[in-house]
Amino acid sequence: MKEKKVRTDKIREMKGERKKIVMVTAYDYPTGRIVDEAGVDIVLVGDSLGMTTLGYEDTLRVRLDEMIHHCSAVRRGVKNALLVGDMPFLSYKIDTKTALINCGRMLQEGGAEAVKLEGGAEIAHIIRDIVQAGIPVMGHIGLTPQSLHQLGGYKIQGKEPEELLKLLSDAEVLQEVGCFSIVIEAVPRDVGEKITRSVKIPTIGIGAGKGCDGQVLVFTDIVGLTFGKVPKLAKKYADLGAIAGEAIKKFASEVREGTFPDEEHSY
Repeated sequence: MKEKKVRTDKIREMKGERKKIVMVTAYDYPTGRIVDEAGVDIVLVGDSLGMTTLGYEDTLRVRLDEMIHHCSAVRRGVKNALLVGDMPFLSYKIDTKTALINCGRMLQEGGAEAVKLEGGAEIAHIIRDIVQAGIPVMGHIGLTPQSLHQLGGYKIQGKEPEELLKLLSDAEVLQEVGCFSIVIEAVPRDVGEKITRSVKIPTIGIGAGKGCDGQVLVFTDIVGLTFGKVPKLAKKYADLGAIAGEAIKKFASEVREGTFPDEEHSY
């Protein structure tokens, strides 16, 4: 019987087979179970949970313990997809020893099967040691939200020739040090396609065009649970926020009118 479980080798093979990779974020047991049962290939416990779940202004406030807590909850809902844990701000860039300890915790305590790190050549030596320690690594280039202050905000990357050359170089370096895939965020679609063609490992785009080997979106953006403006790179496929709001209003109305609980819902 063929194993349904998705592992990093399967993700690598999908590029050669020209099969598009689907990745969706999840932040707790219910969302993990929903996206896994929907048949996605990769579930990412993203540090975007800082904004989507914890109400922070950005991802910089997210702590490692929070990531591990949420990852372990998602783990209990995910059976088949590859589970990737996002390493939060300053959990891996200080030095290799710190990175190894923290990435190890994400696997041991959080139940992740791989980790995602933002950055290119500047952290290549750290990624190499993490991979050699037996921890699969997903890279992340382009717009890297943990560097938003350095980048001057959430801006499209790769528009200038020197930026494109840097992205191409970073992608090649990430491949060389052992990353099994790379997330490319917020770059012009032709840049996403050029990077994808330049490497043998899969690329997963978010706002990087259809030329990437796969796509990732945030769960709350997909189902309409994002408060505020949905970013241009996202698409809303349902409006669960409105549905939930109407359900709560109906419940409140029945309580105030004295029609709930009725006989059917009483012992």
